[in-house]
Amino acid sequence: QVQLVESGGGLVQPGGSLRLSCAASGFTFSNYPMNWYRQAPGKEREWVAVIGRTGAYTSYIDSVKDRFTISRDNAKNVLSLQMNSLKPEDTAVYYCKASSFESWGQGTQVTVSS
Repeated sequence: QVQLVESGGGLVQPGGSLRLSCAASGFTFSNYPMNWYRQAPGKEREWVAVIGRTGAYTSYIDSVKDRFTISRDNAKNVLSLQMNSLKPEDTAVYYCKASSFESWGQGTQVTVSS
């Protein structure tokens, strides 16, 4: 079955950087676009970014454009999210998800605070 394991979260000061990773298994990773979502306390889960099967196509929610970069390594079945210039409003649990599947991982907590 689809398994997604997120890692790389933590506590960072405003303006700092983090790199999230998602290890995928149980499906042919290279056949599916991959997404990052996040859920802040008391808010609905929201979509953050998507990357196409080869990595040539990417798209982002407006609030993270020019700060976050989604990437993938199809040889290693790993999805990444490089997050720069972090803001307190980026605080959330971050999840990866394969398009066309309903499975979610446990998420990784990102806290941006001084």
